[in-house]
Amino acid sequence: MGLELYLDLLSQPCRAIYIFAKKNSIPFELRTVELLKGQHLSDAFAQVNPLKMVPALKDGDFTLTESVAILLYLTRKYQVPDHWYPQDLQARARVDEYLAWQHVTLRRNCLRALWHKVMFPVFLGEPVSPEVLAATLAELDVTLQILEDKFLQNKAFLAGPHISLADLVAITELMHVSAAHKPVGAGCQIFEGRPKLAAWRQRVEAAVGAVLFQEAHEVILKAKDTVSLADPSVKQKLMPRVLAMIR
Repeated sequence: MGLELYLDLLSQPCRAIYIFAKKNSIPFELRTVELLKGQHLSDAFAQVNPLKMVPALKDGDFTLTESVAILLYLTRKYQVPDHWYPQDLQARARVDEYLAWQHVTLRRNCLRALWHKVMFPVFLGEPVSPEVLAATLAELDVTLQILEDKFLQNKAFLAGPHISLADLVAITELMHVSAAHKPVGAGCQIFEGRPKLAAWRQRVEAAVGAVLFQEAHEVILKAKDTVSLADPSVKQKLMPRVLAMIR
């Protein structure tokens, strides 16, 4: 059995892995795990990942979880261009720096914005107070300013002159909350208000390729036709996990 990737492209980290594997012509079998149907909570998927989360990787008898670990594994196993995760010590450290920072900052705040602005009120029927929503969006705005000032600065990409894993991990988070006019996107219009970030987004899309970029994000751009949490049992199972992620 070859490489298997267990993904749902509704998930930001899953999209980063999907783009990376496709862009670098890494052969893999896509095993779709539909989050909104609760498939990640099944006993069958627990045999792959006992944590019951996507993404997950199987490479023969070897299994791996956590998106950053999977991305690093793929860079080390396959012959991919050096710019993704440079051999140069300091250039690599810049990528590592962003990957370490984003977990509890950009990722957390993007998730909070998405769930507080859209997912709770629209799909779960759980109201969010205007005060909580305002605080969430203000916190995201501070984080975006740090992303620009500390990481992007005046560079073409987050870690230097070329696209890296840092950019893939960042862009998939930001696309989720900026998908304006779509129920699953928070519609924060973060690129419209930040020309430097908007220019970086265009460079990332060009480096990835417009076709692949759109393919990976199609599920969130067309989510109004596909997203449903009609099954109360799935909602009941998902809620504690969601609350744990965004608190």
